[in-house]
Amino acid sequence: MNIRPPETRLFADPTKRKRYLFALTMILLMVAVAELSGEKEIIFPEMAALTIGMWIVDKQVWRVSRARMVALMTAGAVAGVCIVRYSPLPLIADIAVSFAFTAVCLMLFRASLPPLISAGMLPILLGTDSWIYPAAVLTMTLTVAAGQRLMERGRLRTAADFTPAATEWKKETLRWLFLLSTILVVAAVPVYTSNLYFILPPLIVTYVEFAGSKAGFRNRPVQIFLLLTAAAFLGTLFQWAGHVRMQWPEWAVALAVFTSLFLLFERIGKFFAPAGAVALIPMIVPQEDLPLLPFEIAAGAALFIAAAMLLFQQCYRWQRAQLIVCLVPVPLRKHLNRDGRRMRKAVRKF
Repeated sequence: MNIRPPETRLFADPTKRKRYLFALTMILLMVAVAELSGEKEIIFPEMAALTIGMWIVDKQVWRVSRARMVALMTAGAVAGVCIVRYSPLPLIADIAVSFAFTAVCLMLFRASLPPLISAGMLPILLGTDSWIYPAAVLTMTLTVAAGQRLMERGRLRTAADFTPAATEWKKETLRWLFLLSTILVVAAVPVYTSNLYFILPPLIVTYVEFAGSKAGFRNRPVQIFLLLTAAAFLGTLFQWAGHVRMQWPEWAVALAVFTSLFLLFERIGKFFAPAGAVALIPMIVPQEDLPLLPFEIAAGAALFIAAAMLLFQQCYRWQRAQLIVCLVPVPLRKHLNRDGRRMRKAVRKF
């Protein structure tokens, strides 16, 4: 009987298993409270991204302290609700104001926290004007911050150090202005045709991450696209089949979605926090929008990732070998390498 070596078994690391379990519990509690209270505003998709980035991943994903994370995410949520309640501007202008607010906050706090974009923009795109939303964001970010601290004390993850970056104001201002202008160009058609799922906040977060982060996922654009698409289809499939058709409670849907997503993370050996946010989106959109939702998310993800690769990474200048590494997902490359080695061995034997 073939048994996978211990180091290659899924969820083989007991410490990481505990972090997965804590993150899953946090997400299920959020969804259960929202369902029991009848307040969908409590479901904050970016909370899944925060638990992945702050709890599951061992190293610090974003350059931000816990206190600043709580302050920034809460401020973003309050700003988003205020824009919905009080702004007389058209939707495209509200999106620009929200994004500009995010940029100013991150520069002033000298932090890197792209999920803040989602905190401010989600209520604008969904028309959320309830103060329950920022209250829920405050409560959940406090829980994430406290949970990370407890995990560090319990040696479940390494301590996260934060050193504020030295801000080059002119350079950073120009970078954020360019990001804003390109986002508005991409968003113009979806906004004026009311196809807003093409520009959901997790997709804009992905664009900003690809444009400015130094993380290794920038070298795996196709794999990240497939991961976002898989998260969209998983969330939609379980929401439609489980909740709409079979009347599962929402917490059971979330359990199925994130168990599947975490299995996928383990299988490919890589994480991407916005995928967690994408997986929760189907729970907060109208049921009639579910059939087309994953296709619109996939199209938006492809557009934003391609724009970042062209405008910021200038992939058209890359060498052929670099393009192959970036465009062929890691599991497929490993499979092709194994097949190549087998073929070379067969040729040598012959």
